[in-house]
Amino acid sequence: MVRMVAPPPPLDDASPACLCVLASGSSGNCSVLLRRTERGVRGTLIDAGLSPRRTRRLLAEHGVPLRSIDEIVLTHLDSDHFHASWMRELDRGIGDLRATLMVHERHAKRLASIAAPPRCTDYFDDTFVISGARVGAALLSHDRLGVAVFRFDFDGPDHASLGFATDLGRPTDELVRRLHGVGTLAIESNYCPVLQRESPRPGFLKARIMGGAGHLSNEQCAKTVARIAPRERVVLLHLSRQCNTPELAAAPHMAGPYETTLTDQHQPTGWIPIRSAPEAAPPPPASVILETLPLFGAPQRSDR
Repeated sequence: MVRMVAPPPPLDDASPACLCVLASGSSGNCSVLLRRTERGVRGTLIDAGLSPRRTRRLLAEHGVPLRSIDEIVLTHLDSDHFHASWMRELDRGIGDLRATLMVHERHAKRLASIAAPPRCTDYFDDTFVISGARVGAALLSHDRLGVAVFRFDFDGPDHASLGFATDLGRPTDELVRRLHGVGTLAIESNYCPVLQRESPRPGFLKARIMGGAGHLSNEQCAKTVARIAPRERVVLLHLSRQCNTPELAAAPHMAGPYETTLTDQHQPTGWIPIRSAPEAAPPPPASVILETLPLFGAPQRSDR
């Protein structure tokens, strides 16, 4: 028998959606987003980097039945964001799970190289609709094929919104423009540059992570958050266990005009309400100076 540890909060006009990050890190990433719809409370998984069995258990512990999950929306297809066993399970069904696998069209060939895509696969490019929300997507830099970032704008008159951005190679104006003024912003804060440089990791891995196509540092995350200007909360994703600490990741946000939630590889966050708020002001016109962090020496401007 599964013990429910954190049932979802009631959803209403003030809080039409809620988010729980079930796991975040290099061993597996998965979040569940619940929102109020005309059909009742429906759910979406953002990434599926945990095994179907573990995901099913965690959902049950948090009061989310599988039959309420309508979509599995993927940021990209690295193994810590998409566990390959989902291909088989989605085709044959897990109990009463009938979810659509949603993949960016740029990742279609990569998906097919893993296995034949499930019959319930759909592809997106820019904007798509799920019950209770309109979703804007953009493909940004991460390794060869890029990563999708999402903005969820929930149905209703009061502008509740969620931005979700992980595994970003570098901060960009497009990222700021897409996510500016969201109510809740989930964004990666992967590493401390000092710990990264001093780690025993091989040089090629450090170069990949810090070279503009890998991950955001704590400093890059904080500067990007300041420009996006979330109205209520920041959720810090994908903290490296070897090259970061919760204290280092949280420190740049201590004086921010928002609440900060840290995620963990093994401990779910609990339910984060996504509240309605006044519509945000348009993003500032000034261009962000993009930086990549070299292994040694001063930061280099990546806009050269």
